[in-house]
Amino acid sequence: MESTDEQSIERELKFSGVEHDRLRDRLIEMEAERVWASSLEENWIFDRKGELEAAGCVLRLRRDSRGAWMTYKGPARFEGRIKIRQEHETEVTDSEQARRLFESLGYAVTRRYEKRREMWRVGGVTVALDHTPIGDFAELEGDAAEALSKRLGFDPAHAERRNYLRLYQDYLREHPDAPADMTFPSEGS
Repeated sequence: MESTDEQSIERELKFSGVEHDRLRDRLIEMEAERVWASSLEENWIFDRKGELEAAGCVLRLRRDSRGAWMTYKGPARFEGRIKIRQEHETEVTDSEQARRLFESLGYAVTRRYEKRREMWRVGGVTVALDHTPIGDFAELEGDAAEALSKRLGFDPAHAERRNYLRLYQDYLREHPDAPADMTFPSEGS
């Protein structure tokens, strides 16, 4: 996410079917900085009578090993395959209190998703290695995401335009017996 005086803008490319071991080796060759090791990330999506989804917006509460964040994402537009959208994010000290705040405003959890995320940085671009219940992905975010994607061996023309919520909705159509939310099986199930 890049900051401007007026707003924060997310510029992102996402690739599916990524071999994380190969990508990690390439990042090490490039002397990329590993920002954090793989950790579970839990996401709750909030909406009120479908108004945010209808507008192409997302209100999310995310929690991982580093803490918790509230995020608003505006409607996406594309420059080629690069997804661009307004994004506002702030860290919260109490995720349960943040959840209650959303619910007090009339928002309810409409969907959940999980992923294991490992984060790297190359110059001004962050590279996320995401392991999800529906496969492995890489997200590149920053002004030079397209150039870096080519250096890493990705073809920007094959970048995924869908977010994880839309990817999972499509997955559910093909796998109707899958859980309603994109979450990993519980331990002991």
